[in-house]
Amino acid sequence: MSQLPRPAHTRRLRSAAVAVVLLGLLLAPAAVPSAAAPRLPAATGSAPVVTTVVPGGTAALTGYAIRSAAEVPDTAAAVSTPGYATAGWHRAGPRSTVLAALVADGTHPDPFYSTDQQRIPRRDFAGPSWYRSDFTLPDTSERTSLDFSGVISAADVYVNGRRVASAAEVTGVYTRHELDVTDLVRAGTNTVAFRIQPNDPRKHLTLGWLDWLQPPPDANMGIVRDVLVHRRGPVSLHDAHVVTGLDVPSSESGRAQLTVKAHVRNDSRKTATATVTAAIGGTGIVLREDVTLRAGEARALVFAPDRHRELRLQRPALWWPAGMGPQNLYGLHLTATVAGSRSDSVRRSFGIRDVKAPLNSAGARQYTINGRPLLIRGAGWSADELLRWDTTAAEDRIKAALDAGLNTLRLEGHIEPDEFFDLADRHGLLLLPGWECCNKWEGPVNPTGSGEKWNAADRLTARASMAAEAARLRDHPSVLSFLIGSDFAPDAQAERTYLDALRAADWPTPVVPAASAVTTALSGPSGMRMTGPYDWVPPSYWYDKREGGATGFNSETSAGPSIPTLDTLRRTLSPAELETLWTSPSAPQYHRSPSPTFNTLRLFNEALTRRYGAPRSLRDYVAKAQLGQYENVRAQFEAYARNATDPTDPSTGLVYWMFNSGWTSLHWQLVDRYLDRGGAYYGAKKANEPLHVQYSYDDRTVAVINRRPAAVSRLSARVTLFGTDGTSLYDRTVRGLRVGGGGARTTALTVPAVRAAADGPDATYLARLTLTDAAGREVSRNVYWLSARPDVLDYDATDWYHTPTTTYGDLTGLNSLAVATVTATARTTRRAGSMSTTTVTIRNTSSGNTPALLTDLHLVDGRDAPVLPVRWNDNQINLWPGESAVLTADHRTADPAGSTLRVRISGWNTPTTHIDASSP
Repeated sequence: MSQLPRPAHTRRLRSAAVAVVLLGLLLAPAAVPSAAAPRLPAATGSAPVVTTVVPGGTAALTGYAIRSAAEVPDTAAAVSTPGYATAGWHRAGPRSTVLAALVADGTHPDPFYSTDQQRIPRRDFAGPSWYRSDFTLPDTSERTSLDFSGVISAADVYVNGRRVASAAEVTGVYTRHELDVTDLVRAGTNTVAFRIQPNDPRKHLTLGWLDWLQPPPDANMGIVRDVLVHRRGPVSLHDAHVVTGLDVPSSESGRAQLTVKAHVRNDSRKTATATVTAAIGGTGIVLREDVTLRAGEARALVFAPDRHRELRLQRPALWWPAGMGPQNLYGLHLTATVAGSRSDSVRRSFGIRDVKAPLNSAGARQYTINGRPLLIRGAGWSADELLRWDTTAAEDRIKAALDAGLNTLRLEGHIEPDEFFDLADRHGLLLLPGWECCNKWEGPVNPTGSGEKWNAADRLTARASMAAEAARLRDHPSVLSFLIGSDFAPDAQAERTYLDALRAADWPTPVVPAASAVTTALSGPSGMRMTGPYDWVPPSYWYDKREGGATGFNSETSAGPSIPTLDTLRRTLSPAELETLWTSPSAPQYHRSPSPTFNTLRLFNEALTRRYGAPRSLRDYVAKAQLGQYENVRAQFEAYARNATDPTDPSTGLVYWMFNSGWTSLHWQLVDRYLDRGGAYYGAKKANEPLHVQYSYDDRTVAVINRRPAAVSRLSARVTLFGTDGTSLYDRTVRGLRVGGGGARTTALTVPAVRAAADGPDATYLARLTLTDAAGREVSRNVYWLSARPDVLDYDATDWYHTPTTTYGDLTGLNSLAVATVTATARTTRRAGSMSTTTVTIRNTSSGNTPALLTDLHLVDGRDAPVLPVRWNDNQINLWPGESAVLTADHRTADPAGSTLRVRISGWNTPTTHIDASSP
């Protein structure tokens, strides 16, 4: 660590918050409050589809008519009465912020292009807005309730002209509310109306955007999770979940114990006896118990293994992260019947796994899953800036994260809806959710943040938020921990509140007091650190065991800017902005960050110019950016992988800041808004190969990393160094290598230092590393562009977001590489369903000994627009003359059939060409 004082965490000049509030505990029967009073909107559009709720069913409201309250002169009672005219109101989906709806209907421009977001007046969102929806009931024979969370920032709630909850009660995006409206509903059409209050993340426990992107003008006010209408009999089921215990160390032949828990509540006005049945799918387990409850009584029900021996499982099917084993899931079906008729039922899925995270001898948190240690290879997740949910898009991003070799995503606030966690369970991606930094969430403890201090109501909201999210997330085996603090740990009172809520929810995984290096009285040391960096540093930085280098568990770290592909830039920035991007290195960039610390690309651009040479055009600038991002991201993940098995102070986890952006960004992303992938992504994918050969910038060792479960023997590692003119400088092969499984490493050799002129083409050279198996098949290839003159860092001048570079490596010799020629053929095969695979065979047909460096393949349509998303098995490859590769691209089948499909081939020293890739 630097000896310079650093702000306790000035680190991100962010402004965001996540609101929370108690509307009454889940087990307490919901009261029906007083009458009407307020007023709100009036606008246009077709009416939303009316939700119909069948007896014994649950349905989500299908959408809303919305309008600014300032434009609605009528009373709240009138607005919330069935039949109220909403001609002129805007239409919103079932999960929508105000701005998302107004962008969708064309009222406001696309905020993702250029500076168009600045054209949206913030004053339009300064007051409350109405959200109005209808639902129909065929009869009123059952009890009816509303169940929801996701209100930003608070709301008065009305049903059929009556207020059922106030904004003082329904406050906070994470608090959950169940409102019994049985006495207000009728057969036929019913109306629910929310008067949504404006959001300010500095003042409310909601959410915001800090310095990730330009925050939306409406501050995300709206309803961003489903509002459910339940119809049930007299006895209802709540808080159903399964507590799992696993004997560790364990394997598929181990033992597990299950405990099924729920609360049973009599919502009627007379005593009732319910038969509760618990069935666990895939096990044959069916349990029953009769429960007699007085009117309004709630009682805990527990099916425990000490009374039900069938809950002791032999050889359970365990849930594993991707790459470590299968993602086995079980299902719980709980039913309550009264007098032979179903009264209520719930379904939950769960996984059996054991997560531990003790501190190692160096004080770093070391995660284990089912007894096996793993290095956390993570990245920060961003929700969509307008909080629009798209299950397909989320799954595409989760698949992209896994394909890049990541095993974890961190959610700092912006805790996504249920489907996100279901996808992570199914695909085996670990998750680290937690509260946000720097706004209201850290108001009591963060002196450099923007959040206001808490009052008594805020503490109730925080408690309710933790209780609701703990209950929602606890059964998801993908959830690795919950971080109750980010840059700062909560104060003692809040920490106890959080821990009590987690304990009451039977939270099954480690609770981390903060993502930064703190120690609290109740939780002890966090075992994490938040040293950054957040802006450009050279690849060699990651190998030093100091600051953000590869040691311990770094919860946020990257070299900052990430310039997307030229395709994405052209659909993101105006022509004038594209010109400024490469001609004005220190100019403010609207699409980088609102923070004065990060609103330019000055550090990145200076490094790019000093190391690769001044850009000659936009295309040249983007090409150099891809080279720089590839080498930097690769080095970060490789350094942490190499040091994971160090005997002293090993690396245990890193969270690349960030994986994706919720906006069109030049900042903190491995994939861009459109899921196009460039140097940053493919650098991570290369570094995180299951079996991987890599070069170390600090000591020039070549190591083999094996992330597969089993050891591998009889490997051969070959290292060849080349000058930029193709001259061979060094060539050595080491045979008979063996490396253990589970992230083990073995060192193959040390590469000699290259002596060359201090500057110019001779200072730049290439290193080609190949790893072959016992049959001589190439199983890993890794190519580095290196400088005989190293980058030199000034650690004494380190600040909270980067370490300055005083001398830059010289990679300008790459500009003198001879032009390489490649030829390729492509063929697209339609698979079952909606997917196709394009197979490309590419060969370097150049004479001499110059490689085709960082050769990129893009699948494009007839207008040369990228076909996205695409999963390439490899990309941005490096081929020497005579070498060839077969690459595959999995993508959705083009529509309509026969659409033009081509492969665009380009590279650092390869002219751009196109080949046909249409189906035969």
